Amino acid sequence: MPDAVAVVSSIFSSIVWALVGVFLLILAVRIFDALDPIPYREEVRRGNVAAGIVLGALIIGMSIIVFAAIR
Repeated sequence: MPDAVAVVSSIFSSIVWALVGVFLLILAVRIFDALDPIPYREEVRRGNVAAGIVLGALIIGMSIIVFAAIR
């Protein structure tokens, strides 16, 4: 049976890495939005489905990259 310190340390580590991953995803979307001439987040707010698909693909792709980097 694992001791309590190891379990708490593992949980803490998982939370920290999850927060790092979320931060990197938000940063990637912001950089993409700044570099691309189309304001995708604004377009999604106006109901543009195509812009939502592009942002969704960006988030999925960056999630795979962040996961590989953290792992």
